[in-house]
Amino acid sequence: KENKRLFRFLYNSYVSEYEFFLVFLRKQSSCLPLSSSGTFLERIIFSRKMEHIGIMYPGFFRKTIWFFMDPLMHYVRYQGKAILASKGTHFWNKKWKWYLINLWQYLFSFWTQPRRVHLNQLANSCFDFLGYLSSVPKSSLLIRNQMLENLFIIDTRMKKLDTIVPATALIGYLSKAQFCTGSGHPISKPIWTDLSDWDILDRFGHICRNLFHYHSGSSKKQTLYRLKYILRL
Repeated sequence: KENKRLFRFLYNSYVSEYEFFLVFLRKQSSCLPLSSSGTFLERIIFSRKMEHIGIMYPGFFRKTIWFFMDPLMHYVRYQGKAILASKGTHFWNKKWKWYLINLWQYLFSFWTQPRRVHLNQLANSCFDFLGYLSSVPKSSLLIRNQMLENLFIIDTRMKKLDTIVPATALIGYLSKAQFCTGSGHPISKPIWTDLSDWDILDRFGHICRNLFHYHSGSSKKQTLYRLKYILRL
Protein backbone atom coordinates (compact mmCIF):
# COMPACT_ATOMS: atom_id res chain seq x y z
CA LYS A 1 0.00 0.00 0.00
CA GLU A 2 2.83 2.40 0.81
CA ASN A 3 4.44 1.74 -2.58
CA LYS A 4 1.14 2.38 -4.36
CA ARG A 5 0.63 5.64 -2.49
CA LEU A 6 4.17 6.75 -3.31
CA PHE A 7 3.69 5.85 -6.96
CA ARG A 8 0.40 7.79 -7.14
CA PHE A 9 2.01 10.77 -5.44
CA LEU A 10 4.93 10.79 -7.90
CA TYR A 11 2.60 10.30 -10.86
CA ASN A 12 0.32 13.15 -9.80
CA SER A 13 3.35 15.37 -9.20
CA TYR A 14 4.66 14.69 -12.71
CA VAL A 15 1.26 15.31 -14.27
CA SER A 16 0.68 18.48 -12.26
CA GLU A 17 4.06 19.93 -13.26
CA TYR A 18 3.53 18.86 -16.86
CA GLU A 19 0.11 20.55 -17.01
CA PHE A 20 1.59 23.69 -15.46
CA PHE A 21 4.16 23.90 -18.26
CA LEU A 22 1.47 23.14 -20.83
CA VAL A 23 -0.72 26.02 -19.60
CA PHE A 24 2.32 28.31 -19.52
CA LEU A 25 3.24 27.47 -23.13
CA ARG A 26 -0.36 27.93 -24.22
CA LYS A 27 -0.46 31.41 -22.69
CA GLN A 28 2.83 32.33 -24.31
CA SER A 29 1.74 31.19 -27.79
CA SER A 30 -1.66 32.86 -27.52
CA CYS A 31 -2.53 36.46 -28.28
CA LEU A 32 -4.76 36.70 -25.23
CA PRO A 33 -4.57 39.81 -23.01
CA LEU A 34 -2.30 37.82 -20.67
CA SER A 35 0.63 38.52 -23.01
CA SER A 36 2.34 41.88 -23.25
CA SER A 37 0.50 44.69 -25.01
CA GLY A 38 3.28 45.14 -27.57
CA THR A 39 3.24 41.50 -28.60
CA PHE A 40 -0.54 41.50 -28.58
CA LEU A 41 -0.81 44.50 -30.95
CA GLU A 42 1.96 43.18 -33.16
CA ARG A 43 0.18 39.85 -33.64
CA ILE A 44 -3.12 41.59 -34.43
CA ILE A 45 -1.47 43.77 -37.10
CA PHE A 46 0.26 40.73 -38.59
CA SER A 47 -2.99 38.75 -38.67
CA ARG A 48 -4.81 41.64 -40.36
CA LYS A 49 -2.07 41.88 -42.98
CA MET A 50 -2.41 38.17 -43.72
CA GLU A 51 -6.20 38.54 -43.96
CA HIS A 52 -5.77 41.43 -46.38
CA ILE A 53 -3.47 39.31 -48.55
CA GLY A 54 -6.01 36.48 -48.39
CA ILE A 55 -8.73 38.83 -49.65
CA MET A 56 -6.55 40.00 -52.56
CA TYR A 57 -5.58 36.43 -53.43
CA PRO A 58 -8.52 34.23 -52.38
CA GLY A 59 -7.72 30.59 -51.73
CA PHE A 60 -3.95 31.03 -51.99
CA PHE A 61 -3.12 31.85 -48.37
CA ARG A 62 -6.05 30.09 -46.76
CA LYS A 63 -4.03 27.37 -45.02
CA THR A 64 -1.18 29.75 -44.24
CA ILE A 65 -3.49 32.22 -42.53
CA TRP A 66 -5.01 29.45 -40.39
CA PHE A 67 -1.54 28.30 -39.35
CA PHE A 68 -0.56 31.74 -38.07
CA MET A 69 -3.86 32.32 -36.29
CA ASP A 70 -4.03 31.14 -32.70
CA PRO A 71 -5.81 27.76 -32.66
CA LEU A 72 -8.56 27.03 -30.20
CA MET A 73 -7.15 24.40 -27.82
CA HIS A 74 -8.89 22.14 -25.33
CA TYR A 75 -7.10 19.96 -22.77
CA VAL A 76 -8.65 17.32 -20.54
CA ARG A 77 -7.27 14.42 -18.51
CA TYR A 78 -9.59 11.45 -17.98
CA GLN A 79 -8.78 7.98 -16.53
CA GLY A 80 -5.03 8.27 -17.02
CA LYS A 81 -5.31 9.62 -20.57
CA ALA A 82 -4.57 13.16 -21.69
CA ILE A 83 -6.62 14.53 -24.60
CA LEU A 84 -5.54 17.66 -26.45
CA ALA A 85 -7.93 18.99 -29.10
CA SER A 86 -7.17 21.95 -31.32
CA LYS A 87 -8.26 23.51 -34.57
CA GLY A 88 -5.57 23.78 -37.17
CA THR A 89 -3.65 22.02 -39.89
CA HIS A 90 -2.24 18.52 -39.61
CA PHE A 91 1.27 20.00 -39.62
CA TRP A 92 0.43 22.14 -36.58
CA ASN A 93 -0.96 19.19 -34.60
CA LYS A 94 2.01 16.99 -35.54
CA LYS A 95 4.36 19.71 -34.39
CA TRP A 96 2.57 19.92 -31.03
CA LYS A 97 2.82 16.13 -30.69
CA TRP A 98 6.60 16.01 -31.02
CA TYR A 99 6.99 19.11 -28.90
CA LEU A 100 5.09 17.52 -25.98
CA ILE A 101 7.01 14.25 -26.35
CA ASN A 102 10.33 16.12 -26.15
CA LEU A 103 9.01 18.03 -23.16
CA TRP A 104 8.35 14.75 -21.33
CA GLN A 105 11.71 13.21 -22.25
CA TYR A 106 14.17 16.07 -21.72
CA LEU A 107 12.52 18.14 -19.01
CA PHE A 108 11.06 15.38 -16.85
CA SER A 109 13.47 12.56 -17.84
CA PHE A 110 10.45 10.42 -18.60
CA TRP A 111 10.55 8.22 -21.69
CA THR A 112 7.40 8.40 -23.78
CA GLN A 113 6.77 6.17 -26.76
CA PRO A 114 5.64 8.22 -29.80
CA ARG A 115 3.28 5.46 -30.92
CA ARG A 116 1.21 5.95 -27.76
CA VAL A 117 0.34 9.47 -28.88
CA HIS A 118 -2.44 9.30 -31.48
CA LEU A 119 -3.60 12.02 -33.85
CA ASN A 120 -7.28 11.73 -34.71
CA GLN A 121 -8.90 14.09 -37.16
CA LEU A 122 -12.32 15.27 -36.11
CA ALA A 123 -15.16 15.95 -38.49
CA ASN A 124 -15.47 19.34 -40.14
CA SER A 125 -18.81 19.79 -38.38
CA CYS A 126 -17.16 20.37 -34.99
CA PHE A 127 -17.87 23.73 -33.42
CA ASP A 128 -17.02 25.43 -30.14
CA PHE A 129 -19.81 26.06 -27.64
CA LEU A 130 -19.29 27.22 -24.04
CA GLY A 131 -15.70 26.01 -24.02
CA TYR A 132 -16.46 22.50 -25.35
CA LEU A 133 -15.87 20.96 -28.74
CA SER A 134 -19.09 19.45 -30.01
CA SER A 135 -19.34 17.21 -33.03
CA VAL A 136 -22.79 17.61 -34.57
CA PRO A 137 -23.33 16.76 -38.24
CA LYS A 138 -24.72 19.50 -40.43
CA SER A 139 -27.24 18.82 -43.15
CA SER A 140 -28.59 21.24 -45.71
CA LEU A 141 -32.24 22.24 -45.60
CA LEU A 142 -33.97 23.56 -48.72
CA ILE A 143 -36.58 26.24 -48.05
CA ARG A 144 -38.83 27.27 -50.91
CA ASN A 145 -40.38 30.74 -50.90
CA GLN A 146 -43.12 31.46 -53.43
CA MET A 147 -44.13 35.00 -54.33
CA LEU A 148 -47.76 34.99 -55.41
CA GLU A 149 -47.82 38.46 -56.94
CA ASN A 150 -44.77 38.09 -59.19
CA LEU A 151 -45.25 34.35 -59.76
CA PHE A 152 -41.68 33.17 -59.19
CA ILE A 153 -40.12 30.74 -56.71
CA ILE A 154 -36.99 31.36 -54.61
CA ASP A 155 -35.06 28.37 -53.26
CA THR A 156 -32.98 29.13 -50.15
CA ARG A 157 -30.52 26.54 -48.90
CA MET A 158 -29.75 26.67 -45.19
CA LYS A 159 -27.62 24.56 -42.86
CA LYS A 160 -29.18 22.93 -39.83
CA LEU A 161 -27.72 20.95 -36.93
CA ASP A 162 -28.66 17.30 -37.08
CA THR A 163 -28.27 15.92 -33.57
CA ILE A 164 -27.78 12.20 -33.06
CA VAL A 165 -29.57 10.27 -30.34
CA PRO A 166 -27.14 7.89 -28.53
CA ALA A 167 -29.35 4.79 -28.55
CA THR A 168 -26.95 2.47 -26.70
CA ALA A 169 -26.31 4.94 -23.89
CA LEU A 170 -29.99 5.76 -23.41
CA ILE A 171 -31.04 2.10 -23.39
CA GLY A 172 -28.35 1.44 -20.79
CA TYR A 173 -29.74 4.34 -18.77
CA LEU A 174 -33.27 2.87 -18.94
CA SER A 175 -31.89 -0.54 -18.02
CA LYS A 176 -30.24 0.88 -14.91
CA ALA A 177 -33.58 2.43 -13.93
CA GLN A 178 -35.24 -1.01 -14.42
CA PHE A 179 -37.44 0.04 -17.33
CA CYS A 180 -35.93 -2.48 -19.77
CA THR A 181 -33.23 -5.10 -20.15
CA GLY A 182 -29.74 -4.42 -21.41
CA SER A 183 -30.81 -5.35 -24.95
CA GLY A 184 -33.76 -2.91 -24.91
CA HIS A 185 -36.66 -5.26 -24.15
CA PRO A 186 -39.26 -3.76 -21.78
CA ILE A 187 -39.54 -5.20 -18.29
CA SER A 188 -42.94 -6.28 -16.98
CA LYS A 189 -44.61 -4.15 -14.34
CA PRO A 190 -44.58 -6.75 -11.51
CA ILE A 191 -40.86 -6.12 -11.06
CA TRP A 192 -41.75 -2.66 -9.69
CA THR A 193 -43.77 -4.06 -6.76
CA ASP A 194 -40.87 -3.33 -4.39
CA LEU A 195 -40.85 0.35 -5.37
CA SER A 196 -43.23 2.99 -4.11
CA ASP A 197 -45.43 5.00 -6.45
CA TRP A 198 -43.33 8.10 -5.78
CA ASP A 199 -40.09 6.32 -6.77
CA ILE A 200 -41.62 5.08 -10.03
CA LEU A 201 -43.01 8.52 -10.94
CA ASP A 202 -39.74 10.21 -9.98
CA ARG A 203 -37.70 7.89 -12.23
CA PHE A 204 -40.16 8.25 -15.08
CA GLY A 205 -40.26 12.05 -14.81
CA HIS A 206 -36.46 12.34 -14.59
CA ILE A 207 -35.96 10.26 -17.76
CA CYS A 208 -38.66 12.14 -19.68
CA ARG A 209 -37.15 15.51 -18.74
CA ASN A 210 -33.70 14.41 -19.93
CA LEU A 211 -35.10 13.13 -23.23
CA PHE A 212 -37.03 16.35 -23.79
CA HIS A 213 -34.17 18.73 -22.92
CA TYR A 214 -31.35 16.99 -24.81
CA HIS A 215 -32.91 15.02 -27.66
CA SER A 216 -36.28 16.54 -28.55
CA GLY A 217 -34.76 18.52 -31.43
CA SER A 218 -33.30 15.48 -33.17
CA SER A 219 -34.52 14.75 -36.68
CA LYS A 220 -33.77 11.03 -36.25
CA LYS A 221 -36.97 10.04 -34.46
CA GLN A 222 -36.66 6.24 -34.73
CA THR A 223 -34.62 5.91 -31.54
CA LEU A 224 -36.97 8.25 -29.69
CA TYR A 225 -39.97 6.19 -30.81
CA ARG A 226 -38.26 3.07 -29.52
CA LEU A 227 -37.65 4.69 -26.13
CA LYS A 228 -41.25 5.90 -26.06
CA TYR A 229 -42.41 2.33 -26.68
CA ILE A 230 -40.32 1.09 -23.74
CA LEU A 231 -41.67 3.74 -21.38
CA ARG A 232 -45.31 3.22 -22.36
CA LEU A 233 -45.33 -0.51 -21.59
